[in-house]
Amino acid sequence: MEGKSNGSEVVPRNVLRLGALAAIVAISLPVFFGYGQQHVFDPVELQELAKRGIEQGKGNSTLVISSVTELVKNRYGDHIFDSPRWMFNNAGGAMGSMLVLHCSLSEYLIIFGTPLGTEGHTGRFMADDFFTMIVGEQWAALSNVPQREVYAPGEQHHLPRGVSKQYRCPGECWALEYARGSIISMLPFGFADTFTSTLDFVSLLDTILVSAQGIIRELLRGKV
Repeated sequence: MEGKSNGSEVVPRNVLRLGALAAIVAISLPVFFGYGQQHVFDPVELQELAKRGIEQGKGNSTLVISSVTELVKNRYGDHIFDSPRWMFNNAGGAMGSMLVLHCSLSEYLIIFGTPLGTEGHTGRFMADDFFTMIVGEQWAALSNVPQREVYAPGEQHHLPRGVSKQYRCPGECWALEYARGSIISMLPFGFADTFTSTLDFVSLLDTILVSAQGIIRELLRGKV
Protein backbone atom coordinates (compact mmCIF):
# COMPACT_ATOMS: atom_id res chain seq x y z
CA MET A 1 0.00 0.00 0.00
CA GLU A 2 1.36 3.38 -1.06
CA GLY A 3 2.00 5.75 1.80
CA LYS A 4 0.66 9.30 2.07
CA SER A 5 2.80 12.21 0.96
CA ASN A 6 4.39 13.89 3.89
CA GLY A 7 4.68 17.62 4.51
CA SER A 8 8.28 17.78 3.32
CA GLU A 9 7.15 16.88 -0.23
CA VAL A 10 4.24 19.33 -0.27
CA VAL A 11 6.25 22.35 0.87
CA PRO A 12 8.83 22.24 -1.96
CA ARG A 13 6.00 21.87 -4.49
CA ASN A 14 4.22 24.91 -3.11
CA VAL A 15 7.44 26.87 -3.00
CA LEU A 16 8.09 26.06 -6.66
CA ARG A 17 4.57 27.10 -7.63
CA LEU A 18 4.86 30.37 -5.74
CA GLY A 19 8.26 30.99 -7.28
CA ALA A 20 6.92 30.36 -10.78
CA LEU A 21 3.95 32.65 -10.14
CA ALA A 22 6.23 35.39 -8.80
CA ALA A 23 8.45 35.06 -11.88
CA ILE A 24 5.46 35.35 -14.23
CA VAL A 25 4.18 38.42 -12.40
CA ALA A 26 7.65 39.99 -12.33
CA ILE A 27 7.96 39.57 -16.10
CA SER A 28 4.37 40.40 -17.04
CA LEU A 29 3.93 43.62 -15.07
CA PRO A 30 6.91 45.45 -16.59
CA VAL A 31 5.99 44.24 -20.09
CA PHE A 32 2.36 45.36 -19.75
CA PHE A 33 2.85 48.57 -17.82
CA GLY A 34 6.18 49.53 -19.38
CA TYR A 35 8.23 50.09 -16.25
CA GLY A 36 11.79 49.05 -15.58
CA GLN A 37 12.74 48.25 -19.16
CA GLN A 38 16.08 48.71 -20.87
CA HIS A 39 15.69 51.67 -23.20
CA VAL A 40 17.91 51.91 -26.26
CA PHE A 41 16.71 55.26 -27.58
CA ASP A 42 16.99 58.78 -26.18
CA PRO A 43 14.27 61.28 -27.25
CA VAL A 44 16.65 64.24 -26.94
CA GLU A 45 19.19 62.55 -29.19
CA LEU A 46 16.47 61.54 -31.66
CA GLN A 47 15.38 65.17 -31.90
CA GLU A 48 18.95 66.23 -32.68
CA LEU A 49 19.23 63.54 -35.37
CA ALA A 50 15.94 64.75 -36.83
CA LYS A 51 17.24 68.33 -36.98
CA ARG A 52 20.38 67.17 -38.79
CA GLY A 53 18.27 65.21 -41.27
CA ILE A 54 16.08 68.26 -41.90
CA GLU A 55 19.18 70.34 -42.64
CA GLN A 56 20.62 67.71 -44.97
CA GLY A 57 17.31 67.30 -46.82
CA LYS A 58 17.14 71.00 -47.75
CA GLY A 59 13.35 71.10 -47.97
CA ASN A 60 12.92 67.96 -50.08
CA SER A 61 10.61 65.57 -48.21
CA THR A 62 12.08 62.42 -49.74
CA LEU A 63 15.63 63.50 -48.91
CA VAL A 64 14.68 64.57 -45.38
CA ILE A 65 13.08 61.18 -44.65
CA SER A 66 16.01 59.21 -46.11
CA SER A 67 18.56 61.40 -44.27
CA VAL A 68 16.80 60.99 -40.91
CA THR A 69 16.48 57.23 -41.45
CA GLU A 70 20.17 56.91 -42.34
CA LEU A 71 21.29 59.00 -39.35
CA VAL A 72 19.19 56.89 -36.97
CA LYS A 73 20.53 53.67 -38.51
CA ASN A 74 24.13 54.87 -38.18
CA ARG A 75 23.57 55.80 -34.53
CA TYR A 76 21.60 52.79 -33.31
CA GLY A 77 22.93 50.06 -35.60
CA ASP A 78 21.38 46.61 -35.35
CA HIS A 79 18.42 47.89 -33.34
CA ILE A 80 17.15 49.43 -36.60
CA PHE A 81 15.70 47.25 -39.37
CA ASP A 82 18.10 46.91 -42.32
CA SER A 83 15.40 47.22 -44.98
CA PRO A 84 12.29 48.81 -43.44
CA ARG A 85 9.26 49.09 -45.71
CA TRP A 86 6.32 51.40 -45.91
CA MET A 87 2.76 50.43 -44.95
CA PHE A 88 -0.52 52.20 -44.30
CA ASN A 89 -1.53 52.98 -40.73
CA ASN A 90 -5.05 53.83 -39.58
CA ALA A 91 -5.53 54.71 -35.92
CA GLY A 92 -7.81 57.03 -34.00
CA GLY A 93 -9.51 58.18 -37.19
CA ALA A 94 -6.25 59.37 -38.77
CA MET A 95 -4.57 57.77 -41.77
CA GLY A 96 -0.97 57.91 -42.91
CA SER A 97 2.00 55.84 -43.95
CA MET A 98 4.60 54.48 -41.57
CA LEU A 99 8.10 53.11 -41.87
CA VAL A 100 8.87 50.87 -38.88
CA LEU A 101 12.50 51.33 -37.84
CA HIS A 102 12.36 49.49 -34.50
CA CYS A 103 9.82 47.55 -32.48
CA SER A 104 10.24 45.83 -29.11
CA LEU A 105 8.03 45.28 -26.08
CA SER A 106 9.12 48.57 -24.49
CA GLU A 107 9.94 50.85 -27.45
CA TYR A 108 9.07 51.57 -31.03
CA LEU A 109 10.50 54.01 -33.54
CA ILE A 110 8.82 54.89 -36.83
CA ILE A 111 8.63 57.50 -39.54
CA PHE A 112 4.95 58.47 -39.79
CA GLY A 113 3.19 60.91 -42.04
CA THR A 114 1.25 61.69 -45.17
CA PRO A 115 1.53 63.98 -48.21
CA LEU A 116 -2.20 64.76 -47.89
CA GLY A 117 -2.78 65.85 -44.29
CA THR A 118 -4.71 63.96 -41.62
CA GLU A 119 -6.55 64.41 -38.32
CA GLY A 120 -7.54 62.21 -35.40
CA HIS A 121 -7.23 61.14 -31.78
CA THR A 122 -3.75 60.57 -30.37
CA GLY A 123 -4.83 57.64 -28.20
CA ARG A 124 -4.33 57.37 -24.45
CA PHE A 125 -1.52 54.96 -23.60
CA MET A 126 0.62 53.49 -20.84
CA ALA A 127 3.57 54.88 -22.75
CA ASP A 128 5.23 58.21 -23.50
CA ASP A 129 5.14 59.33 -27.12
CA PHE A 130 7.68 61.71 -28.68
CA PHE A 131 6.59 63.06 -32.08
CA THR A 132 9.42 65.02 -33.72
CA MET A 133 8.32 66.88 -36.84
CA ILE A 134 10.63 66.67 -39.85
CA VAL A 135 8.30 67.98 -42.60
CA GLY A 136 5.21 70.19 -42.22
CA GLU A 137 3.31 70.98 -39.03
CA GLN A 138 1.34 69.12 -36.40
CA TRP A 139 -1.40 70.87 -34.45
CA ALA A 140 -2.66 69.46 -31.16
CA ALA A 141 -5.15 70.40 -28.46
CA LEU A 142 -6.22 69.20 -25.02
CA SER A 143 -9.93 68.88 -24.29
CA ASN A 144 -9.89 71.71 -21.72
CA VAL A 145 -7.65 74.22 -23.55
CA PRO A 146 -9.18 76.46 -26.26
CA GLN A 147 -5.82 77.17 -27.93
CA ARG A 148 -3.96 74.83 -30.24
CA GLU A 149 -0.35 73.73 -29.91
CA VAL A 150 1.74 74.04 -33.09
CA TYR A 151 4.82 71.92 -33.77
CA ALA A 152 7.10 72.86 -36.68
CA PRO A 153 10.00 70.89 -38.23
CA GLY A 154 12.63 70.14 -35.59
CA GLU A 155 10.18 70.55 -32.70
CA GLN A 156 9.16 67.61 -30.54
CA HIS A 157 5.65 66.99 -29.24
CA HIS A 158 5.78 64.94 -26.02
CA LEU A 159 2.54 63.17 -25.16
CA PRO A 160 2.93 61.82 -21.59
CA ARG A 161 1.50 58.43 -20.66
CA GLY A 162 -2.16 58.61 -19.74
CA VAL A 163 -2.78 61.85 -21.69
CA SER A 164 -4.76 62.17 -24.93
CA LYS A 165 -5.23 65.00 -27.43
CA GLN A 166 -6.89 65.81 -30.69
CA TYR A 167 -4.31 66.36 -33.42
CA ARG A 168 -4.20 67.52 -37.00
CA CYS A 169 -1.62 67.78 -39.75
CA PRO A 170 -3.08 70.51 -42.00
CA GLY A 171 -1.01 69.51 -45.03
CA GLU A 172 1.93 67.29 -45.89
CA CYS A 173 3.61 66.19 -42.68
CA TRP A 174 6.23 63.65 -41.65
CA ALA A 175 7.59 62.89 -38.20
CA LEU A 176 10.07 60.68 -36.41
CA GLU A 177 7.87 59.09 -33.75
CA TYR A 178 9.28 57.33 -30.69
CA ALA A 179 7.19 55.56 -28.05
CA ARG A 180 8.56 54.32 -24.73
CA GLY A 181 6.60 52.20 -22.26
CA SER A 182 4.04 49.46 -22.73
CA ILE A 183 3.95 48.94 -26.48
CA ILE A 184 1.49 46.08 -25.97
CA SER A 185 -1.01 48.55 -24.49
CA MET A 186 -0.88 50.55 -27.73
CA LEU A 187 -1.76 47.66 -30.06
CA PRO A 188 -5.58 47.71 -29.63
CA PHE A 189 -5.63 51.39 -30.64
CA GLY A 190 -3.49 50.61 -33.66
CA PHE A 191 -5.68 47.70 -34.76
CA ALA A 192 -9.22 48.92 -33.96
CA ASP A 193 -9.83 50.98 -37.12
CA THR A 194 -9.26 47.87 -39.24
CA PHE A 195 -12.27 46.14 -37.69
CA THR A 196 -14.56 49.17 -37.31
CA SER A 197 -13.80 51.08 -40.50
CA THR A 198 -11.18 50.22 -43.12
CA LEU A 199 -11.29 46.39 -43.20
CA ASP A 200 -7.76 46.66 -44.62
CA PHE A 201 -6.49 43.33 -43.34
CA VAL A 202 -3.47 43.42 -45.65
CA SER A 203 -2.08 46.47 -43.83
CA LEU A 204 -3.04 44.90 -40.49
CA LEU A 205 -1.13 41.72 -41.36
CA ASP A 206 1.89 43.77 -42.48
CA THR A 207 1.84 45.61 -39.14
CA ILE A 208 1.53 42.40 -37.11
CA LEU A 209 4.34 40.66 -39.01
CA VAL A 210 6.85 43.51 -38.75
CA SER A 211 5.98 44.06 -35.06
CA ALA A 212 6.42 40.36 -34.26
CA GLN A 213 9.68 40.25 -36.20
CA GLY A 214 11.07 43.21 -34.26
CA ILE A 215 9.90 41.97 -30.86
CA ILE A 216 11.33 38.48 -31.37
CA ARG A 217 14.60 39.85 -32.72
CA GLU A 218 15.06 42.11 -29.70
CA LEU A 219 14.06 39.38 -27.22
CA LEU A 220 16.76 37.13 -28.70
CA ARG A 221 19.23 39.92 -27.89
CA GLY A 222 17.96 40.02 -24.31
CA LYS A 223 16.06 43.29 -24.76
CA VAL A 224 12.46 43.54 -23.63
